[in-house]
Amino acid sequence: MKKYFKFIVAAIIALIFIGTFVFLYVKSLPQPVAYNEFTPKITDIRKTTVVTGKIEPRNEVAIKPQISGIISELLKEAGNTVKEGEVIAKVKVIPDMGQLSSAQARLRLANINVKQARTDYEREKVLYDKGLVSADEYDKIAQAYRQAEEEVAAAEDNLQVVRDGVSKSNASASSTLVRSTITGVILDIPVKVGNSVILSNTFNDGTTIASVADMNDLIFRGNIDETEVGRLVTGMPMKLSIGALQDKTFEASLEYISPKAVDNNGANQFEIKAAVKVADSKNIRSGYSANAEIVLAQAKNVLTIPESAIEFEGNDTYVYVVKGEGDEKTYERRKVTTGLSDGINIEIKKGLTQKDKIRGPKIITEDQKEQYWEFSVPYENKTPADGQSLPTAPYEY
Repeated sequence: MKKYFKFIVAAIIALIFIGTFVFLYVKSLPQPVAYNEFTPKITDIRKTTVVTGKIEPRNEVAIKPQISGIISELLKEAGNTVKEGEVIAKVKVIPDMGQLSSAQARLRLANINVKQARTDYEREKVLYDKGLVSADEYDKIAQAYRQAEEEVAAAEDNLQVVRDGVSKSNASASSTLVRSTITGVILDIPVKVGNSVILSNTFNDGTTIASVADMNDLIFRGNIDETEVGRLVTGMPMKLSIGALQDKTFEASLEYISPKAVDNNGANQFEIKAAVKVADSKNIRSGYSANAEIVLAQAKNVLTIPESAIEFEGNDTYVYVVKGEGDEKTYERRKVTTGLSDGINIEIKKGLTQKDKIRGPKIITEDQKEQYWEFSVPYENKTPADGQSLPTAPYEY
């Protein structure tokens, strides 16, 4: 029994050895090379570029006060729609003490003058009624009296303006009322009640009470690389996609290309602007980030193949045309003339027909992928055996 057991064990070991040898031999045999195959087809090719930018109103107006003072009341808030001339805020004037004293002195002097002028007028009128003075003399005294009264009214208005910022005679056009200069939407009100504000003058820009813009007139503003700007012309259509409104796209028309480049992280770029076509701008807010897709070139109804099937050699391009079937399959190298490419497919102008079949890249099997990844492991994670060196490049097929 023991004798038969030894023979059985020896047979099993021999089978394992032979099976291992056969497996390794089969694995070492060269794998048959297989290729993807393509048939040329008629389709459209478009070469596009994407420009990143933002949506903003064409004209954004900063509303500033016409007089210095303190905000006493805000009648609007950001997001409200206003019409031209509508009041946004009220300003309480803090008078300059020197101007106030001068205005008060002017009013006192005007009252003294009008009192004397009234006395002269009344005396002159009595003499005129008795026929003791001429009409010319009487008219001069009456005119002086009327001028004195006008001076009193002017002094009172001046005092009210200096003290309160408004007078009774110009209450409807008061400079203490901050009004919108355009019809639009209030984008921002950077001040609060109680804030001090100053009017615009030679030495400063003044305090901005509100920013107002017409949200029905929007533009896209972005930058494009110098390698692509040469293909742009004003009037080109653009398709906008806004990150905050993922389900919507908007049409735009290119209307401005900057003649001067700007440096953006070491790259020369040119600013572009495009008029946005929107039927309803209620959902669009100023400052939204957007991407603009621009068609730089396109070819319609042209013969195309995958660009991966093209072999480039200098300025020439070649493809391999499949000939025959099965074991008799061969590949004929043929020169072709190419046209527009979108990075995936390429236009074939000459050299192929729709009846041809084209050889593409090699088909990589799972075993070949495993070998590729084996050789692609970072060197720091591999330890070569004695007398061996690591490959200097990834495994190629």
